[in-house]
Amino acid sequence: MADETQGGAAPNPANLPSMNMVGQYIRDLSFENPGAPGSIMAGGGNPAFNVSISVGVKKQADDVYAVELTLNAKANREDVVLFNVELVYGGVFRLKNVPENQLSQLLMIECPRLIFPFARQVLASTTQQGGFPPLMMEPVDFSAIYRQNLAKLAAAQQQGTSPLTANAAETDKPN
Repeated sequence: MADETQGGAAPNPANLPSMNMVGQYIRDLSFENPGAPGSIMAGGGNPAFNVSISVGVKKQADDVYAVELTLNAKANREDVVLFNVELVYGGVFRLKNVPENQLSQLLMIECPRLIFPFARQVLASTTQQGGFPPLMMEPVDFSAIYRQNLAKLAAAQQQGTSPLTANAAETDKPN
């Protein structure tokens, strides 16, 4: 008797879930150094950093999605703004045969996790080219941000309102 696979035929590789990164891009990059050149020559205490991150997803075609990270970073020393940088960094992903109940997590957790190191490098390079030490961001737990936003969404639905922004995290980071 020949060996048989349980449940019939072997799965067709064409029907297996897959995710491919098609490309990456910078949609927006803004760097402000309002006190230059004095800001890079002035001494003083360590600046305070405020960094915020948000994730956005836009469907491009049947199986193609653009996932964008918006990173805002501002450095202050006392009441003086040293620099303010905004970066919108995106990746285009092709997702095939992904179950609907897993699509949101894949787009809001795994895709941002894949492009974040590249966005972080652009941010570090930009601040360095602006005359400051490179801004080195810690790794981000996109899963925690996703869970926070699910909780916010559930709370907003209970109150009958809708949240204005999704997937945002802010940190104050003294350097």
